[in-house]
Amino acid sequence: MKPGLQFRLNQQLTLTPQLQQAIRLLQLSQLELEAELRQIAEGNPLLEFEEEAAPADGDEARGDEAEVYAAGSEAPVAEHDADDAPDWSDDAGPPEAPIDFSSGTAAGSGSRGDEDFEPQNAAPETLQEHLLWQLNLSPFTPRQRAIATVIIDALNADGYLAEGIDAVLAALPASLKADADEVEAVRQMLQRFDPTGVASLDLRDCLRSQLEQFEPQTPHRALALQIVQGELELLARNDIARLARRLRAGEDDIVAATVLIRSLDPRPGAALDATPVEYVAPDVYAFKDGSRWRVSLNPDCQPRLGLNQHYCNLIAKARGEDASWMRAQLQEARWLIKSLESRAETLLKVAEAIVRRQSAFLDYGPEAMHPLVLREVAEEVGMHESTISRVTTRKYVHTPRGTFELKHFFSSGVSTEDGGGASATAIQAMLRKLIDAEDARKPLSDQAIAEELHRKGIQVARRTVAKYREAMRIPSSSERQRAG
Repeated sequence: MKPGLQFRLNQQLTLTPQLQQAIRLLQLSQLELEAELRQIAEGNPLLEFEEEAAPADGDEARGDEAEVYAAGSEAPVAEHDADDAPDWSDDAGPPEAPIDFSSGTAAGSGSRGDEDFEPQNAAPETLQEHLLWQLNLSPFTPRQRAIATVIIDALNADGYLAEGIDAVLAALPASLKADADEVEAVRQMLQRFDPTGVASLDLRDCLRSQLEQFEPQTPHRALALQIVQGELELLARNDIARLARRLRAGEDDIVAATVLIRSLDPRPGAALDATPVEYVAPDVYAFKDGSRWRVSLNPDCQPRLGLNQHYCNLIAKARGEDASWMRAQLQEARWLIKSLESRAETLLKVAEAIVRRQSAFLDYGPEAMHPLVLREVAEEVGMHESTISRVTTRKYVHTPRGTFELKHFFSSGVSTEDGGGASATAIQAMLRKLIDAEDARKPLSDQAIAEELHRKGIQVARRTVAKYREAMRIPSSSERQRAG
């Protein structure tokens, strides 16, 4: 074959580094964004946060300090000789103002107040630490102490030894030569520690160990032990009549015994769970202005990032590789600032579109929630559905009805008699309202609820009602009747 040349034309979409960065920033939550920006700022000397800018003292050193100012405000002008003026003839361009969505005032003026410093509390005591402290005060032999330490280390957050005795035996040193009976004896000793019931194998074992801590003459203790040991399923269904027949006891005694059981703690270790509580800071606010709902960004959740003027002024004096490196850092900083501006604009635009669509929910509550899918918002704001998905994930809006993730406002719908639609959230709210108002002696069945919704013009099947009820963790009508 003779060698030859061929020319082909084709099109392909390539994501530039700037676009990739913008997409990445868009999907980050507020905390993740803060961590990401700090990591980037550590490697780029031309970037700085507002709190890093030192306030001016009115002396001649002002021109040498880094200055941060709010977006939209006038940039501070430093006095320099003509020879020291930076040269922006290349594509690097002049330094841009940092982003500050809070106000138009200078962000770097004034020192931060004491209210910005949070009290540093000691770390909470963990369940393992609490049990080890008691173990050190208990008259255990060295052998028992070694076994108890392994058991304590194997407990889960609820205080259960979920992995069982075999896992403890496998974790013990072979030189100890402990057997299952010895480990079981130590485990039962640990069950008497505070909180009572830790190191239990399952719920039945946990409740039994707590009941055994009561005085033998405690009223209904023996009956409660019988229920826990053999009739937990009937207890879960609150079937008092069958429990009375099985245990040959009066219904009043059964009720008193169940009250005693329900006073126990099924998760004894949860009270000492050291997992820190995470608080949600809203990214946007929805508020009513007259007859219209408006949306604004939360200024405290917007990063205040700017360019370091001191390093920007050094670019003109730099030569060779230093100049090239600093110009590249400046370009990356400018891209990052533009990406943050784009992120804020997109978040605000999407939140405004969602609030417009769900204004009835804000006015009247969950029953007025409209069906809404990503495609509808994407078409309204002129973006792709994947972008809407990214911008609504782990982004929160504060409303007079509470703080919700933006994804909360998206819901599938079912048809109504008038040709419209009702969202799943609205149907669940109606279902809850019907069950709350029902006669406790004659609870509504799923079919009865479906028929009631039909009378309201909502075409929903019985199995759909059952699915929504189970998702809301509402018992069936027969279970609600026994509980009532």
